[in-house]
Amino acid sequence: MARPSPAEPPAEDAPAAPAQRGWPAPSRASAGSRLGATAGPGSVEEVLSLLRASGGRVTLPRRLLLEALFDDRRHRSAEELAAEVQATAPEVHLSTIYRNLEELQRLGVVVHSHLGHGPATYHLAAAAHGHFVCEGCGATVEAPSSVFRELSASAFAEHGFEVNPIHFAIPGRCAACLAGRAAGGAEVAAQH
Repeated sequence: MARPSPAEPPAEDAPAAPAQRGWPAPSRASAGSRLGATAGPGSVEEVLSLLRASGGRVTLPRRLLLEALFDDRRHRSAEELAAEVQATAPEVHLSTIYRNLEELQRLGVVVHSHLGHGPATYHLAAAAHGHFVCEGCGATVEAPSSVFRELSASAFAEHGFEVNPIHFAIPGRCAACLAGRAAGGAEVAAQH
């Protein structure tokens, strides 16, 4: 499909710009998830109802995984989530956790993000957001969707490209590292 030039209005059948639709744009793995969204299943039971409605089964590993996700909303790797599930059900294999996370992503319940060099982390899609990761100290900062709206609108308007700002973290320097670098730079300048 040819992309319209920035000066031309989009064709009637062109997709809506990301800023008009919310975040993130649905991916093939997480249809329905939105950056900063508060809608979506709000409890384990609501997700289990969604699973049943889509033809899925409610299994003990699935229930335990959902309980782990809802009880602690931090970003966690599949291995960390597996350890939580295995504390109650040691027979649950890591591959079962991965399969369930894939299904939950497909349903738009869970999203995953890459926060630097470690493994992918998972959290509930209703709490999806972007991230900044400090290259100096490794700190992770959660960034609200408003930070990415102008970037995404510009990328779409100028290039016909829809940005997904929650999948990968944006590297840079945190305020503390910048202050330390500035202080260190002033000391070096004073010594010369």
